[in-house]
Amino acid sequence: MNAFSAMVWNGFREARRNRVTVVVGAFAAVVLLSSTLITEVTVATFDRVLTDFGLGMMSLILVFLTIFLSSGLLSREIERRTIFLVVSKPVSRTHFLLARLAGNMLTLAVLMAAMMLIFISQLVLFQVSLNATHLVAAAGLWFELLVLTSAGILFSSFAGPAVSAIATTGIYFAGHLANDLYEIAKWRDPGAVKTFATGLYYLLPNLERVNFRPHATYALPVDAATFFSGVGYALGWAGLFTAVAIFIFERRDFR
Repeated sequence: MNAFSAMVWNGFREARRNRVTVVVGAFAAVVLLSSTLITEVTVATFDRVLTDFGLGMMSLILVFLTIFLSSGLLSREIERRTIFLVVSKPVSRTHFLLARLAGNMLTLAVLMAAMMLIFISQLVLFQVSLNATHLVAAAGLWFELLVLTSAGILFSSFAGPAVSAIATTGIYFAGHLANDLYEIAKWRDPGAVKTFATGLYYLLPNLERVNFRPHATYALPVDAATFFSGVGYALGWAGLFTAVAIFIFERRDFR
């Protein structure tokens, strides 16, 4: 195992041992299973409620965990002085940061897979048909988490955990409100408000591009062009955030 793979695996093990990860994983199981109680209040839209609640809670839980893990990722290493052990070895800061990013995404992928197994078990239990859009929605969520993780690592490269968490949370909400901002800008008269709203739309990632949960809820197909366009968009933003984080991290003085 080379140094990069070892750092990725070490980051995964650290996140797995983290009590918050364990608690969130257990909470996900309880919440997803408790969705059966909510479906008791509806008959005609049983499958829609089950899908919307299951995927929605999965998204919220994983987003919370993503913000928690990524916002303090580099700060914890610096505070514990473990960063000095790494950079003193023949491992570049870029490889260290990328390994931490990969370790986080591996952790999220494992948790998402476990949640999807619970969700699919529910669908089977209540005889709700599983379609490809459910899996597409999960894949879109993973790429959304990739954008948020890279944003959290970017903020963590120069700020403390609290500031990083707040900023990453802002990216999440702004990313899902980007379309609304654009609609506001279109209907406004030329001026400061329209310029500001339009600027935010283009300067912030539009996370709705990889949000296919409404499609899964209403069993609407997602064509390949739409999916891969959203994936490419998310990869572009993740790459940009990561590149800026590397630029800052390479030049940061840890003293």
